[in-house]
Amino acid sequence: MSSGHPTPESRLQYLRFDRYHRILHGLLMVSFLGLALTGLPLLFSEAPWAGTLARVFGGFHAAGLVHRTLAVLLISVFCAHVFRLLHRLFVKKELYILWGPASMTPQPRDVVEMLAHLRWFLGLGPHPRFDHFTYWEKFDYWAVFWGMGIIGFSGLMLWFPMFFSRLLPGYFFNLAMLVHGEEALLAVGFIFTIHFFNSHLRPEKFPMDTVIFTGRVSDEELRAERPDEFERLQREHALGRLRVEPPKPWVLPLGRTIGTVAVAVGLTLVVLILYAFLS
Repeated sequence: MSSGHPTPESRLQYLRFDRYHRILHGLLMVSFLGLALTGLPLLFSEAPWAGTLARVFGGFHAAGLVHRTLAVLLISVFCAHVFRLLHRLFVKKELYILWGPASMTPQPRDVVEMLAHLRWFLGLGPHPRFDHFTYWEKFDYWAVFWGMGIIGFSGLMLWFPMFFSRLLPGYFFNLAMLVHGEEALLAVGFIFTIHFFNSHLRPEKFPMDTVIFTGRVSDEELRAERPDEFERLQREHALGRLRVEPPKPWVLPLGRTIGTVAVAVGLTLVVLILYAFLS
């Protein structure tokens, strides 16, 4: 782990997320936070805080308009991500994204690492050696991926009932209303607790992991947190291709500010949700 003093190695930076990924994540973050802020007052309309939060957006009707606008942004982000995956697979022939260390596909290694991690938590074994993606990062990814599909389709059904009534029986709309609200609540609870903890609040990253804002990971971090990836890249002579310049001076403060606001808003919404259930 880092000693707290910069070394020549720690000044080396490697690219982890390219600009496309960072922009998509930024748009996803903005749209999701906005959807949570405008959707929860509608879901918990009888809670004492719901009216106050809705008035921030101009009332419940205006909050609904903002909600649908942000839904378009979220669906656009989802479609852009899927389009890029298909382009990488069928145009660029990057089949390695389907399997292996650089793939988000769940693999037997993930189960082994998860069990090893549990043993390490209990002091029964060594810390597992991770590669490019950890088992919890894959869990985060697939939870969001499928959740966006479910929430998006059910939301479109509620937004355009006349169109979908020509294709689906009436009881599907009751299901859509139930699924949209419950799946959205599950997504909000997951993102603002599990994902935030995994990404920012765990001890080795607290108070903020800035990699999604800078796209860069230091040599020291890569060696300590993903030793299998570091050694694999060394064997493949790929470290040089991934080496990048440090981020611009304004990037880190901006990323920390945006991340802090997002975490603060998310945790506040979790408290409001718990308050609504308990009261």
